[in-house]
Amino acid sequence: MARTATIDRKTNETNIQLELNLDGTGISEISTGVGFFDHMLELFTRHGAFDLKVKADGDLHVDQHHTVEDVGICLGQAIREAIGDKKGINRYGHFTLPMEETLCGITLDLSGRYYLVFNAEFPSQKIGEFDSELVEDFWQAVAANALCNLHVNVHYGRNSHHVSEAIFKCTARALRMAVEHDTRMTGVPSTKGTLNS
Repeated sequence: MARTATIDRKTNETNIQLELNLDGTGISEISTGVGFFDHMLELFTRHGAFDLKVKADGDLHVDQHHTVEDVGICLGQAIREAIGDKKGINRYGHFTLPMEETLCGITLDLSGRYYLVFNAEFPSQKIGEFDSELVEDFWQAVAANALCNLHVNVHYGRNSHHVSEAIFKCTARALRMAVEHDTRMTGVPSTKGTLNS
């Protein structure tokens, strides 16, 4: 049975509907009003082999922060809900990905506990109209709501677009590994017997 989740979040700042299928084929329908962010989410969906629908209406007249962060909250909640009790999954995922001159490494643990390490420098403050600092804000929101350890290490990179793209693609690949089933693991991959706290 497909592992799916639907999240609806409405505040005074954003109105978001998000649907996630962890066992998809990389199909995305993304509309956040932030073009570069839509592109990053499409890359994430494709490289994770997830299916993802996002419709976000945010206070873009203020800035892009609330929209990007709140989508991250919703995506994190959807990941947590879709993986369920975590029985039989790999739990851990890692990937190293080159994006032209940029090299990124991602390591994550679906541990039921939140921790983010974000070692990435963006050569420019803007990627088109997008604030590059929002990349970290997005992944912090995802990790905090998915309740996972997420370590982002960009070893080097000259182009801010490439740095961001590498992070999104690489995280997708690591998450894909972590949520896949391990045929030798019949229960929860933890000596505690649970991965929910």
